[in-house]
Amino acid sequence: MSEARIERGAEGELRMIGVLDYSSGPALREAGRALIADSRSALILDCSAVERSSSVGLSLLLAFMRDAKAAGVELRVTALPDDMEKIAKVSGLLDILPLEASRV
Repeated sequence: MSEARIERGAEGELRMIGVLDYSSGPALREAGRALIADSRSALILDCSAVERSSSVGLSLLLAFMRDAKAAGVELRVTALPDDMEKIAKVSGLLDILPLEASRV
């Protein structure tokens, strides 16, 4: 199993890495909240290094959206993995997630 984490990337970027599930979710939630609260500008949340995700991954995205709104920070999500996209589609969340077009 991969260690899951969220970390700062390039300027204005956060990177979510690893397997997002019930065991990694709580720590990711707290780390993401702190990183967003410490940000002063718009953020891109890069999910390209997410290996696998349950519905916990989408729950994290929704929580991070709330955190960003409360902090007055614009948050965009990029490179949403296929498994997360499928869950979002079934759940009716694709229209509300702040998805950025892939940077290919």
